Amino acid sequence: MPRYHSPLMQMLIISGVCFLGPGMFNALNGLGGAGQLDARTTSDANAALYASFAVASIIGGGIVNMAGVRIPTAISCLTYALYTATYIHYNHTHRGLLTIAAGAVLGVGGGILWTAQGVIIVSYPSENEKAKFIAIFWVVFNVGGLLGGVLPFAINYSQSGALTDSVYMLFVVLECVGACVALMLAPPSTIVRDDGSRATMPQTNSGLRNEATRVLRVFRNKWMLMLAPMSFASNFFYGYCFSAYNGALFTPRTRGFNNLLYWTASIISSIALFALLDSPQWPRRTRGIYAVCVVVLASCAVWAAALVVQLRYSRGGDSTDYPGGLLDFLQTRAAGPISVYFFMGVVDSWYQNMCYWIIGTLTCDARTTARYIGFHKGVQSVGAALAWQLVARDVPFIAQLAVNWALLGVSLPSMAYVVMRIEDRALDDRLMYLSPRVNKSFVSGDSCIEMSATPKQKSNRLTAAII
Repeated sequence: MPRYHSPLMQMLIISGVCFLGPGMFNALNGLGGAGQLDARTTSDANAALYASFAVASIIGGGIVNMAGVRIPTAISCLTYALYTATYIHYNHTHRGLLTIAAGAVLGVGGGILWTAQGVIIVSYPSENEKAKFIAIFWVVFNVGGLLGGVLPFAINYSQSGALTDSVYMLFVVLECVGACVALMLAPPSTIVRDDGSRATMPQTNSGLRNEATRVLRVFRNKWMLMLAPMSFASNFFYGYCFSAYNGALFTPRTRGFNNLLYWTASIISSIALFALLDSPQWPRRTRGIYAVCVVVLASCAVWAAALVVQLRYSRGGDSTDYPGGLLDFLQTRAAGPISVYFFMGVVDSWYQNMCYWIIGTLTCDARTTARYIGFHKGVQSVGAALAWQLVARDVPFIAQLAVNWALLGVSLPSMAYVVMRIEDRALDDRLMYLSPRVNKSFVSGDSCIEMSATPKQKSNRLTAAII
């Protein structure tokens, strides 16, 4: 049994929270229209969600640094339950205003929750365990999506309508349990790694004004700005995958079946990527370059396969013009499109894991990580909000696919540039082994990413901190 204040235990707790909160949300979204026959309300709600998510994520780093991870995460998890509950109201009234408003509230909660999650899985582990922690989290988190796909698939196996109230209520209960699990999280300042180092460094001037200043400095950080295209693209494809592909091309029960495959693929692939990113066989920079090549090549292959399927239809739902109508998992002709959706889950997991791993190479300090993750999630949410607007405004499916593929190409150069300058160990991680006096001297300045400094500058700064 891991120590309560160990990074592993805290990672397992936040994994459980995301299993019960965001995991259930992903399961609903993966059904296309959150299990509704009319996906427009869900698309509008998702657009509102990601718009508020973008703002909440950017300030989320400051909130987590000031208030800790426990209470903000618990409250944030309740916003997932609120959002899901509004679909019970929608089932009886078919009025989407409450669901859209709940989506905006969920965006605030989600932005804070995912910032806290990023702090735990990226900054708590030691340098040689980051990919392992990310992979373990991704496995537990996606089991939530996996089970969330089983429930509606089993309950609605013999019917083709919207999800029933009982299914939505079950999701609400699970999401409330997630809020209770979040209360088990420990403060970042109490986390001690197995090697004796701490997950965060002592910091002076941690007031509101100083924290706001440090959050704003991230917008001038060269490396986070270079990773902005990667962040923007990292959730953009959900709109197309969940709605324009799974939601438009398959029968309701097959959407649930597809979700089982999608999240299973994410679980398996995250383990495979971890084996590469934490391999002691190569330096960290080399591992990163190999991983980027694998992710990009796999993503291009999946988008090419999706294009082959997409060229066969332009409308979804009951009015689809796909040859033979909507696809059911019992039909032989569905094997190809379902396989494509499976591999969408593979590249989703790889791309998301790669994003966290790259950010994790920039710093090991929990407070700095909170600001970096907040920036990443904010930019990511701007992209997701625009993607769901494309869905809500009935932009042609082929155009949505083209935009997603183009974003992959745009994000590649800057992502590769950052990866090629990764070092085996962040400077602030080395400073955590020094005395509290040295740490305090160092972090009283700007403890931002050190990759931009020359070796001589880094040496001088380390010497100045020690002196």
